[in-house]
Amino acid sequence: MRAYEPVNGGYRILVDRLWPRGLSKERGAIDDWAKDVAPSPQLRVAFSHKAERFAEFTEHYVQELEVGSASEGATRLLEIAAQQNDVVLVYAARDTVHNHAVVLIDYLNERQREAANQTKLA
Repeated sequence: MRAYEPVNGGYRILVDRLWPRGLSKERGAIDDWAKDVAPSPQLRVAFSHKAERFAEFTEHYVQELEVGSASEGATRLLEIAAQQNDVVLVYAARDTVHNHAVVLIDYLNERQREAANQTKLA
């Protein structure tokens, strides 16, 4: 959900590295800030929010989510999701289709499915 949209409830986690421009803490109603799962500054600059670069961005961002602090951050998000009824990932990008939060949600959902399948097999 875009940071500038009206708050509809849920446990709101900002997944941007930078605080959204012009958004007050009160209006944002952010419960947690997961800076470490945001794309690296280098990847963000290379993507430059251009839709034609989204596939390549997605590939590189998923690689970032697989290692280092981004991986730890993704694991923390999964732990929060297991504890909360309704988790909302909040981002500032204007494009609601071609942004890192879309990739992150898909990535987290896939990890949840994998964990559920492993649990069933055990």
